[in-house]
Amino acid sequence: MSDSADLGIRKLTEFIAPVLDEMGFELIDVEYVSEHGRWVLRIYADKEGGITLDDCAHVSREVGVLIDVKDIIKNEYVLEVSSPGLNRPLKKEKDFLWAVGKKIKVRTTAVVNGHRRFTGYLKKFEENVLHIKIDNDVFMLPFKDIEKANVVYEFNG
Repeated sequence: MSDSADLGIRKLTEFIAPVLDEMGFELIDVEYVSEHGRWVLRIYADKEGGITLDDCAHVSREVGVLIDVKDIIKNEYVLEVSSPGLNRPLKKEKDFLWAVGKKIKVRTTAVVNGHRRFTGYLKKFEENVLHIKIDNDVFMLPFKDIEKANVVYEFNG
């Protein structure tokens, strides 16, 4: 993604986050991508106890109107609002604090102990370092080196 696209997503995120917060939702992620010849703005939101289909429709109506009134996106786009899903992305520090004790998958920008991909249990997140337990080893990954991370949903039974 280009720097201008990153800047656009950042501005969009800064605009949307307080609106969702005021509505009682947490903004998890924003994507603005071209798919099959059309632009799609995807907003992932959540709330305590989970987000419902009605919640998604409510967020879509409110945010869609605001984006159009403020003329934030110049070209035609499709707005999609959904839950972050079972494999919730982890981007912010508070996401990692929330994920302590859960199984996560991480890709780093730098090589750590000969690897860039790690899947294990997040034991703790402190001083901007993730402590991931994989088998009997604990890997310490600096937050600044995290390229992508998400929760790995585990089916019980």
